[in-house]
Amino acid sequence: MRLRRSPRAVAVIALLSLTATGLTACGQDTTAASPKVDGNRVVIPMGDGSANVDTTSLAVTATTGGHSVELSAPAADRLGAPGPVRIDGTQAHWTYPDRALSVTAATEDDRLRITVHSDRDSKLTWPITGGDASATALQIPRGEGLSLPVRDPFWNGPGTGLIGEPLALTSGLTMPFWGYTLGARGVGYIVPTDIGSSLTVNSAAGKLISSAEHDFDERAGTRDYTVTFTLTDGSPVAAAKDYRDELIKHGRFVSMTDKIKKNPQITKLLGAFHAYLWGDGRSPEAIAQMHDLGLSHMWLGYDADDHPMTEDAIDAAKNAGYLAGPYDSWDNAQDPATADNPGSRWPGRIWPDGCVHDADGKPENGFGGRGCYVSSQALKQDPKLFQDRYAQMSANGANTYFLDVDAAGDFFDDYTAAHPMNQQQDRTNRLDRMRWLAERGQVLGSEAAGAWAAPVLAFDHGAQNTISDEIWKLQRNRQVWGAYYPEQAPQVFFKPVDLPANVVQSMFDPAYRVPLYETVLHDSLVNVDRWELSYYKLPQQQTMRALTAILNNTPLNFALDRATLTAHGPEIARLQQFFAPLHQAAGTLPMTDFRWLTDDHLVQRTVFGDGGLTVTANFGTVDSGGLPGGCVDAQLKGDKTPRRLCPAQ
Repeated sequence: MRLRRSPRAVAVIALLSLTATGLTACGQDTTAASPKVDGNRVVIPMGDGSANVDTTSLAVTATTGGHSVELSAPAADRLGAPGPVRIDGTQAHWTYPDRALSVTAATEDDRLRITVHSDRDSKLTWPITGGDASATALQIPRGEGLSLPVRDPFWNGPGTGLIGEPLALTSGLTMPFWGYTLGARGVGYIVPTDIGSSLTVNSAAGKLISSAEHDFDERAGTRDYTVTFTLTDGSPVAAAKDYRDELIKHGRFVSMTDKIKKNPQITKLLGAFHAYLWGDGRSPEAIAQMHDLGLSHMWLGYDADDHPMTEDAIDAAKNAGYLAGPYDSWDNAQDPATADNPGSRWPGRIWPDGCVHDADGKPENGFGGRGCYVSSQALKQDPKLFQDRYAQMSANGANTYFLDVDAAGDFFDDYTAAHPMNQQQDRTNRLDRMRWLAERGQVLGSEAAGAWAAPVLAFDHGAQNTISDEIWKLQRNRQVWGAYYPEQAPQVFFKPVDLPANVVQSMFDPAYRVPLYETVLHDSLVNVDRWELSYYKLPQQQTMRALTAILNNTPLNFALDRATLTAHGPEIARLQQFFAPLHQAAGTLPMTDFRWLTDDHLVQRTVFGDGGLTVTANFGTVDSGGLPGGCVDAQLKGDKTPRRLCPAQ
């Protein structure tokens, strides 16, 4: 199992959308009015308001209800003098001859859509967002999601792993959008075309400002850059609701219900906790122990090492109603003679001929600097290699498959003459092979799934975590985090760790976390924690994570062997039995509401469907409205009273 490498800079192809009334564009009149030219501004009417684009700088403002807000500051780059504006029906066109840029602006579904095309390879830093005086919070889908007060001293400081770090919109964020709260309303920025784009959050005069950068590149196929804005309400998840609407309107959303119709085995995910098994945890006896503890639903995975679950163990899991299968990766290759794990051994000439090579002809180093990354194009040219790999890995009867890396958004430009590809082709290849796996009837999962991968997956591991780059540094410290031994229960997964205060605050402080991912994708796939951040790995965060699991209607993830089952089995069963009926009832429903119930943001409420499930969690230490600190109330439609869980008691 690997640790994620640092995000690589990728720029923003943003779809900026604007509504006329200060609410999301859902369900509004989609009639587009013709733009008008007012000096150096293009004014695009929208209902009772307008969007205004300054052609000298690409600054964007919105005027509605008598109020004006800044949606983007001027571009950071020198654009040169703009050419004349040409109105063509509902579209406005102009150019920046000095930069070989041409611009098209129009409304679409009451959204302002601006496309910048470049005739030559170059970069553009724009839009620059958060500068309006009314901006109070920034929302970014880093993992599950964060809402950050723009003047919070901690988030403006150096200990977050956020400031100044370009976040690739394919991997640094789980979904290509962000948003700001502007007083009682907000603005959402959507990025459906994300390859070649990044978002960087900086602190300017003690305030969080975010800027997008796009790389126009002919070989990469990123010469077009589309950017939009939507004025929303003031909910901290408003930008996520807007992005969900965008996915649905453009046919890029597939529901869990539709996935279950194609593969009924996916229903076994509903109510299931997830666990990676080690040593004697992979035995039929361990499965029997889980069943006897009362664990009614489980997803069980095991590393691609020399000791997979046997056919008898898989059969025992199936008989218990569980899903069980391998964790695999098709992204790493090492010399078969010296490879340190079976998953990095490939037949034939994949090593070294199938490696990704950069523009200088150097192979891309593989996981942890070992071996190389395997080109998805090389495997596409000889699909029997991964098809045989799958047949071997599933020969024990596995009914689920976890394919590491493929959905995480780490795409490559491969300059190898025998199998050249750009990042667009890499993504297509990964989607195709994940779809191939799903079509084999497997309940398929992958790592920290970006929204682009959700249509082909049933679950993911990792998008639940609001990752800070500081965690990767900590994990490289083997004395603190633990090493990959003993083989039967590696310390890297089993050794408890107390996190530094800055990592706790940036990753686990409930005052900052918001369910952006669940707002968009809860009823599309099951979202779970990363495998190396298992429940008992972080003892100080257990209560918070248990409350979050119930609040978000998402499973917990564990690392298990027989000793852990013996020590913690009754507690795991108590948590799973509380979770199961809630997830079985609401796992196929959208998250329709999230709100803070207290000013400190420590009491939170979610709603699924049309009141199918309502959850209230108190992350604080004092009673709030009759709900004790450290407890959660969950009420299914039809329940006379809520069900209560206090994980630490």
